[in-house]
Amino acid sequence: MAGRLEGKRALITGGASGLGAAIAHMFAAQGAQVALSDINLDGAKAMAEKINGEFQGAACAFAHDVADEQSWKDVVAEADQAMGGFNVLVNNAGIGSMASVEDESFKMWKRVMAVDADSVFLGCKYALEVMKQHRPGSIINISSIAGLYAAGNMSAYNAAKAAVWLLSKSVALHCASQGYEIRSNSIHPVFIKTPILDGIAPAVGAKSSEDLYNKLARGIPMRRIGEPEDVAYAAVYLASDESKFVTGIELKIDGGMSAQ
Repeated sequence: MAGRLEGKRALITGGASGLGAAIAHMFAAQGAQVALSDINLDGAKAMAEKINGEFQGAACAFAHDVADEQSWKDVVAEADQAMGGFNVLVNNAGIGSMASVEDESFKMWKRVMAVDADSVFLGCKYALEVMKQHRPGSIINISSIAGLYAAGNMSAYNAAKAAVWLLSKSVALHCASQGYEIRSNSIHPVFIKTPILDGIAPAVGAKSSEDLYNKLARGIPMRRIGEPEDVAYAAVYLASDESKFVTGIELKIDGGMSAQ
């Protein structure tokens, strides 16, 4: 039985771990070829090798600083050559910061904006040149529930992820107006069991990972935090032709948190 992503070729940033690794693995399981990019090249290579151990020849890996324009140009060209073009882009790489507008440093503000927001602009800008030649295509930008709902101690992260949300819509409208047959959507997870949560533990006084997960789950109606595959399944849908009439949306993966 053919997978849901047969014929799809995807460039996935932040592919060494967390959501990027989960998305890459599930894409390969559904028949896609995947190029994993990450500033942690060894980690990206290790994940690609793991995927290839299950799905021979499905994955490759490249070094990538998503905040650097030249790095984007290089990775787009490398992924294009390695896979014979690509028609799916997953802008997943990101960092977090917990600080109010008074406590956040300007240096950290600029770093969060560069990694979380500038990277998405650069990715869409340069990947479109390749994707236009291999349509239909899909751009999937990983934002956050924090891009839709603010917190007093997440000034930089809120701003960056909100930028991803509206940029995704702008890209969707641009591609539609140009007749590119390339869709653009954003995914907005709440807390997911990935390494990015490590930075939250001190702020909530968690003594262990399990304690952290329990504390974070209290504000979620389903009383648990998410698993990486919860987001990966959503990405599979948006990458597939099943969502061929879906563009410019924000897909919330939040256990009902935004319904309150």
